[in-house]
Amino acid sequence: MKKTILILFVIFSAHLFAQPKPFDYELNQKRMAKIEDSAPASNTIEKILVQDNVIWLATSNGLSKSTDNGASWTNYYNSKDFGTESVSALGYNNGTIWAATWHYQEELGSNVPLGTGLRYSTDQGQTWTTINQPVDQPGDSSIVYGINTLRALPVTVPEQNFIYDIGFTGNTIWIASFAGGLRKSSDMGKTWQRIVLPPDYLDSIKPSDTLHFSLQPVAGAFGKESYLNHRVFSVLPVNDSTIYVGTAGGINKSTDGGVSWAKFNHTNQSKPISGNFILSLRKNDYDNSIWAATWKAEGQTEFYGVSTTHDGGASWDNYLTGENALDFGFKYFGNIGNYTGADIFVAASDGLYRSSNNGSTWINAPNIKDDVSGVGLNTRSFRCVKTNKLNDGTTDIWIGSLNGLAKLNEKENDFWTGSWKVFLASQKLESTTETYAFPNPFSPGQGITKIKYSTTGSANVTIRILDFGMNLVRTLVQNAPRNSAGEHLENWDGKDEAGRIVPNGVYFYRIDIGSEKPLFGKIMVLM
Repeated sequence: MKKTILILFVIFSAHLFAQPKPFDYELNQKRMAKIEDSAPASNTIEKILVQDNVIWLATSNGLSKSTDNGASWTNYYNSKDFGTESVSALGYNNGTIWAATWHYQEELGSNVPLGTGLRYSTDQGQTWTTINQPVDQPGDSSIVYGINTLRALPVTVPEQNFIYDIGFTGNTIWIASFAGGLRKSSDMGKTWQRIVLPPDYLDSIKPSDTLHFSLQPVAGAFGKESYLNHRVFSVLPVNDSTIYVGTAGGINKSTDGGVSWAKFNHTNQSKPISGNFILSLRKNDYDNSIWAATWKAEGQTEFYGVSTTHDGGASWDNYLTGENALDFGFKYFGNIGNYTGADIFVAASDGLYRSSNNGSTWINAPNIKDDVSGVGLNTRSFRCVKTNKLNDGTTDIWIGSLNGLAKLNEKENDFWTGSWKVFLASQKLESTTETYAFPNPFSPGQGITKIKYSTTGSANVTIRILDFGMNLVRTLVQNAPRNSAGEHLENWDGKDEAGRIVPNGVYFYRIDIGSEKPLFGKIMVLM
């Protein structure tokens, strides 16, 4: 069963980091090489951080930042500090912004996630310091914990050792890094300390206990046995003494700064969490409740859902049964320090949910479409959600997905109403004879591909999808009027005329614009 969980991690990692297929081999993919742009550098938005009205994005094409509420973006992709790395986690502490980087590496025919460390900036992203992915030395085979000297498996390589989450207590940074486990640094990443969590068979540990287990997130020299509770995916410091940590084996809580730990899982409480695989932990500042994305790990009675506690973990309520939750956001009412309520948002792989009654009922987001351009996200797979209360009393709700970024500006009493803005990463067409599709390749099960083209004036447009033998697969638009010059987008969901998802392979599209010469492009479908 433990081997099954390791295999599941590789599957989860491809899903969790929004690349059902890595973007590195995309056909005619348009990337942003310049720094300033009108949109983020990627449509795969993994994490959102809002700090002092600055919006930071972790994407498959690196780090993006906006200081003007999304009117323009600074993209660090292809910069000297970030190169072509993806960003998996963000954090902010005492004026310093942190970003964790990673990429896929091919090993024995498979794409393995590889952590490439951290970057941090103390001047709002003007300059960056790079920290290599924390790894152990080959001789790091033991660790002192209280009265015990425990065996510890050295994690000496960055493969499957990359950072899912970042948290802070005082001047200490905490990272959750799967195969690297839970680690902390109190010297800005110069040195790191491995943190001992309970093994699967213990519900708590403290330094005065006599213990006989090994610290090993993955199977290794100490035997085939590996501890799910040492595989860490989320970390949430509440204050300098109270820390919650989510693993593949449950939720761990420390009230003494990360020394002693108590574990909550699906079987050791009368009102437990729904599942032991904890992908996200967030705190609702209105009522100090803790919200967890609780996935099924290996227990027969576990189930996917959202779990929340209002008593510090003593008991849990479960909501959204069957949903694969990934992130939480909170729209607060009232003023900081005197909140009168909060709406709760859940970004999940099959929807974006919202509750105004602390989870009793949930309302899914409407179809998201830009109020000005009419361009939609056209996806139900959401990765992250965060809010930002503006000086005029309205709240921006920032939403990240596999298909782009969106922002909803709401008044205090609005509920899924207000002004929608959609941000899509695409490069301007160099001429009216150019066209391309993005993302490309794309997976119909995860979203749509957008076909970009331009017109010189009013014209009727027909767009057809053709297979490799140039047989008609789908007519997207037929003699559709385009009443103005400029760039246009049409969507293809990967389905044929009968509504069936097409097989994997290469497809072509033909664009007829009035009496002009037809334009052609190529799309690869990969499930």
